[in-house]
Amino acid sequence: MAEQFDQPIFFQRNRVRRVYTGGKLFHEFFGDPPEDGYLPEEWVASSVRALNREPSSEHEGVSLRDPGGERFDELLSRRRRELLGSREELGLLVKILDSAIRLPVQAHPTKAFARAHFQSPHGKTEMWIVLATRPGASIYYGLKEGVTKVDLSLAVSRAEEDRDALPSLLNRLPARPGDIYLIPAGVAHAIGSGCLILEVQEPTDFTIQPEPWCGDYHLDDREMYIGLDRETALDCFDYTDLVGERSMAQGRKSPRQVEKTTVSRSEQLIGPEDTPDFSVFRHTVRAGTFLLPRMPAVYVVTGGEGAVSAGSSGRRIAKGSYFFLPAAAAGTEVTTESRIELVECLPPAI
Repeated sequence: MAEQFDQPIFFQRNRVRRVYTGGKLFHEFFGDPPEDGYLPEEWVASSVRALNREPSSEHEGVSLRDPGGERFDELLSRRRRELLGSREELGLLVKILDSAIRLPVQAHPTKAFARAHFQSPHGKTEMWIVLATRPGASIYYGLKEGVTKVDLSLAVSRAEEDRDALPSLLNRLPARPGDIYLIPAGVAHAIGSGCLILEVQEPTDFTIQPEPWCGDYHLDDREMYIGLDRETALDCFDYTDLVGERSMAQGRKSPRQVEKTTVSRSEQLIGPEDTPDFSVFRHTVRAGTFLLPRMPAVYVVTGGEGAVSAGSSGRRIAKGSYFFLPAAAAGTEVTTESRIELVECLPPAI
């Protein structure tokens, strides 16, 4: 029987091990047991391998097709034209993560830094949509005004004994469901405790996190600096334009309505004017049928329930469902009798 790529591709669940704990909020989103552990991230339609010190497998982080179990990176390579059209790669990674504790202060490399030090064409600009929170949830965004590389380096030296040395250099903000942030490569940040976040990013796992502690876990130099010396790694942080109030003003984003019909409303959350690395839309459909507008794309159902169909093939979807829509899947529709909300994650324009 010939393979069909004119309909959505679904995947097995793909919880990825990290050094921080979380996952309890996956109960309301995915229906998982309401407990925290060391599998606090779900990598969605992923062709990216996780950079873990002790990976559970050679390809940890890469999604497996459901049914069949084929690795998504292999499928993209084998049937690139049907899946990606004229693209050479998907160029996108989507995650859903839940933090029970504050994550280490960190920054991600720009493309130029990644090319110079990791021989990669991709850095790691990312965006967050806060889906749900626990009491006291917060995020840390941008260095405070006037913080220099010397200040950061001194804080790193104190961080072994002083757990507040690094986070005290950043702006701390309350996190609320519906918040949207763009985190350009180079911007200092940390996800605070109690945040369920949908994250869209460039397709790498590069993180410079110069704190030696993540909760009770002690990071080694490789986990902190991913093979770089400390001084070089700290050059990953932006100390110039993206600090203080300017960083917060640039980072916080508001939805922009782009289309409204009798049954649907579409909003742009992140567009080309924000970053060239990806675009993100949110579609809310009420008692009707909605034609998925773009492909290839990754779709995540963030509320409600319904069905997705292409031709004679259909599948029920609900909050927590996700799928990849191939380039050849024009005409795919979502139908609901009540309400459904989907986040559409698009690779960079070509």
